[in-house]
Amino acid sequence: METAPDVEGLTFRHFGGEADYQAMARIISAAKTADGVERSDSVETISAGYRHLNNCDPYLDMCFAEINGEPVGYTRVWWERQEDSQHTYLLFGFVDPAWRRCGIGGAMLTWNEQRLREIAMNHTAQQKVFRSWSDGEDDSNRALLEANGYTPITFGAEMARGIDGDLPEAPLPPGLEIRPVEQAHLRRIWEADAEAFRDHWGARQPSEADWEAFLDRPFTDITLWRVAWEGNRVVGQVRSFINTDENQEYGRLRGYTENISTIKEWRGKGVARALICESMRSLRERGMEEVGLGVHTENPTGAFHLYSSLGYQIHSKSTTYQKPLD
Repeated sequence: METAPDVEGLTFRHFGGEADYQAMARIISAAKTADGVERSDSVETISAGYRHLNNCDPYLDMCFAEINGEPVGYTRVWWERQEDSQHTYLLFGFVDPAWRRCGIGGAMLTWNEQRLREIAMNHTAQQKVFRSWSDGEDDSNRALLEANGYTPITFGAEMARGIDGDLPEAPLPPGLEIRPVEQAHLRRIWEADAEAFRDHWGARQPSEADWEAFLDRPFTDITLWRVAWEGNRVVGQVRSFINTDENQEYGRLRGYTENISTIKEWRGKGVARALICESMRSLRERGMEEVGLGVHTENPTGAFHLYSSLGYQIHSKSTTYQKPLD
């Protein structure tokens, strides 16, 4: 790598296959502890994610940094065509905190942009941008992105609340009902979720790889899902789950009231509020003591204000960065 820093024993290589998942989990774990990010990544969950990548060949689109043959950082790139026809070229990376501020992250960022420019040469979109993000208290990544011309464009948050006391109540609007989810419903539920997000920031057309990933998501339990139907049409959903790995690691009992969506014509009528309230109760019945979710704080549908009104509080923030691809 032309931009490699002068660090003894440092080399770079491409992805080596499933054998790299263990090192990836170890690097993420070290980074999250330093950055105050709560997540749990295992070989199994990483493998599930990498089985269904969109517009990404990990053997070409990943780079690993090693010190004397031991991985200390890695990065990956891919691209998306958004609903507004903008092409977005995405990148992220993790560096073991013991090896930060040595120039490794900067070298990987340069590699990312070079690789994405190669990919972008085959695309005719008029608007092309690089995009990345920073979670928790990762000040080194923020500083790296901003020093290389990236600017904050939007923000997110992780929120949580306890469910051991009184819970809010909210009825579904007339004409809707919640039904137990069956395997035969899954495609309609997935398609309704995709429809609901078409006008959200950063939306893109879902692919069959996304459908396969939907079916293969870790910790899926359809008995926890709360889906609102109008006749044979899905109009809203909360696809809750319990991340047992996370709960074990952090010594807690948290369920996630996540994957929340309402199709456009039913927004503002209390559908999401009713489904979230039902989801809180279902997770408490499973023995959970708290619930969590992630949110785009500038969501145009007012999701952040809805969750705040239901008692969720921010415990971690994230920033999305962008710069033009020249």
